Amino acid sequence: MKVLKFGGTSVGSANSILNLKNIVESQDFPVVVVVSALGGVTDLLIKTAKTASEGNEAYKDMFQSIVRRHHDMINDVITDGREDLLLETDALLAELSSIYHGVYLIRDLSPKTQATIVSYGERLSSRIVARLITDAELHDSRTFIKTERKHGRSLLDSELTRRLVVEEFGPKTLYGKIHIVPGFISSDRDSGEVTNLGRGGSDYTASIIAAALGAEALEIWTDVDGFMTADPRVIPTAYTINALSYVEAMELCNFGAKVIYPPTIYPVCVNNIPIYVKNTFNPLLPGTVIRNEIEDDRKPIKGISSISGTSLITVTGLSMVGVIGVNRRIFTALADNGISVFMVSQASSENSTSIGVRDEDAAAAVEVLDNEFAKEIEEGAMFPMHVESGLATVAIVGENMKHTPGIAGKLFGTLGRSGISVIACAQGASETNISFVVHGDYLRKSLNVIHDSFFLSEYKELNLFICGVGTVGGMLIEQIRSQQEKLMQTHRLKLNVVGIASSHKAVFSRAGIDLATYREQLDASPESSSERLRDGVVGMNIFNSVFVDCTASKEVAELYQTFLDNNISVVAANKVAASSSYETYRRLKSTALQRGVKYLFETNVGAGLPIIGTINDLVSS
Repeated sequence: MKVLKFGGTSVGSANSILNLKNIVESQDFPVVVVVSALGGVTDLLIKTAKTASEGNEAYKDMFQSIVRRHHDMINDVITDGREDLLLETDALLAELSSIYHGVYLIRDLSPKTQATIVSYGERLSSRIVARLITDAELHDSRTFIKTERKHGRSLLDSELTRRLVVEEFGPKTLYGKIHIVPGFISSDRDSGEVTNLGRGGSDYTASIIAAALGAEALEIWTDVDGFMTADPRVIPTAYTINALSYVEAMELCNFGAKVIYPPTIYPVCVNNIPIYVKNTFNPLLPGTVIRNEIEDDRKPIKGISSISGTSLITVTGLSMVGVIGVNRRIFTALADNGISVFMVSQASSENSTSIGVRDEDAAAAVEVLDNEFAKEIEEGAMFPMHVESGLATVAIVGENMKHTPGIAGKLFGTLGRSGISVIACAQGASETNISFVVHGDYLRKSLNVIHDSFFLSEYKELNLFICGVGTVGGMLIEQIRSQQEKLMQTHRLKLNVVGIASSHKAVFSRAGIDLATYREQLDASPESSSERLRDGVVGMNIFNSVFVDCTASKEVAELYQTFLDNNISVVAANKVAASSSYETYRRLKSTALQRGVKYLFETNVGAGLPIIGTINDLVSS
C-alpha cells in the first residue's frame, strides 16, 4: 500500500481536485489519501478568528467567504450525493459560526480555540474528497493521531499513535480500499481536545501513517515538480533534483525549501520508506525521490536554500573565554522563551558567539539574553547584546561535499570575487551543509553566483552592460545576437545583455534585453545621464557582470572606478581611461587585481591591433 498526501493547492480549485481524483483512482495499490484544507482556507480561518477576537463585525463577511468557498467547490465537482454533502458541510459550518460568535463576544482567542477553528479546514475538505472519489472511506484523524503536552507544546505521542493507526487501518480494512484522512489535525491523548501538528502537519500526518503501516512509498503531491536546485523565482535556470538522500532533503527543508515539512522525513527515514515529491498539475513528471542511498551521485552539492529576514545576535565578552556553561545559558534562556536558533557561529577564542534568528524574534531574543547576563553586563565582564538585522542566511547542501576537498574555499572565493562579504558562517562535522550570512541586498546575487559556480546551471552566464550603440557598439550587439545560440551550444556560455545605453538613453532588464528590438526599446526609454547609467549598473547588483564601453566619452570612463569597486568587470574600447594619468591607470588596474575582476582594453595602442594581448603573452612566457 501507499500513502498519498495532497497539499492545499492540490485541493485549491475544481481542476486541481479533479486531478487529485484521477491520480488516486489510477493507483494499483490500496491507498491512504491525506488531504489539506482547500488552498488558502487555513489562513482565512485564522484571520477570521483574529478579527472576531478584536470585536470587529467584519469577521461575519469573512466567514461567509469561507462558506461560499466550500459551497462553490461542492457545486463544481460533486454530482452524486451533492445535497447530502451540502447538509453535512452546513452542519460543520454552523458549529464553526457558533465558535466565531463566542470569540467575538468574549474578545478572546485562546490557543485551544484556535486549534479547534483551524481543524475545520481539513474536516471540510476531506468530506468533499471522500464524496468525490469512488469507493472511498473517510476516517477521523483525531481518533488515532494523538499528542501530549510537553514544554507548553502539543507533541506527537509516537507509540500510542502508531498502535492506534495500525488498529484503524488493519490489513483487512486496507484491502482494495481508498481511505481519506484529514491531515494536520490531532487530539490530546489525555483530554481529547483538538490539537494540530503544525502548519506543515498534513505532510507529517501522511508520514506517521506510512511509517506505522510499513507503506511501500509516501507520495507528496504539491504544485511544484519536486525539489529544485534553488528557488526558481530567483534563479530561472534552477532545475528539478532527481534524487536526494534523507539527510540532504532534511537540510534543504530546514533552510527554507518549503517543499516538505521537516518533521515529515524522520518517521519514513527510520523505516527506509522512499518519499516521492510530485506535481499534481504534471503527474507524468518523475519528480524527486528521497531515499537512503542515491546511485551515481557525483555532484558535490545538490542544492541551495536560503532564509531571508535573518538577524544575527552576537554575545561577546572577555568573561566568556574558557568559562564552562555560557552557551548552555544562552540556548536555555532562548528555548525557555520559545525562540528558535537556526545557526550558530563561534570563534575558537570563545570570546563571542553569534546566533541566527528570524527578524521577528530578534527584539525578544536580545531582551532575553540581556536579562540572562544582566549581572555580567553591569560588571563590564560582557557587553550588551549586539543585533544586526536585514540579513539573509544561505546554505549549500550535499552529502558529497565531505568527499570533495576545497568546497569551502571555492564557495568563499566565488563570493569574494563577486563583492559579497560573508558576515558569519557555520559548517557541521558531517560536512553536508555549509551555511553563511550575508546582507539581505546580496541574497539574489549570492544564490545566482553559487548556482553558476558549482555547475548547477546548465550554462555559464555572463551579464553584459553595453554602453554605446554606434559603429563599434552596434556591431558588437549584432555579433552577440547572431552568436548567442552557438556560444550556448559549443561553449556552454550564455551571454545575457541586461543593459544598453546610448548617449542620451538607457534601458535595463534583469531578465535580458531582446537584441532584435533594442533600438526601439532605447527610443521608448527615458532620458539618461552618466549618473543614471552608474546607478542602473551598480543598482542591479547582478552576478558575473561586465561593463562594455564602446564610446569615446570621458564621463563614461570616469565611471570605471565605481564599477570595479563594485566587482563589475570593465572591457573598454574607450581610450580615455587607460591613456589618462598613470595614477588613474594604476588605480584601475590595482582595484581590478584586488577585487578579482577584469579591466581589459586593446584600442589604446596600435590603432586597435591586438598588441597588448600579444605583449602580455610574451611577458608571461
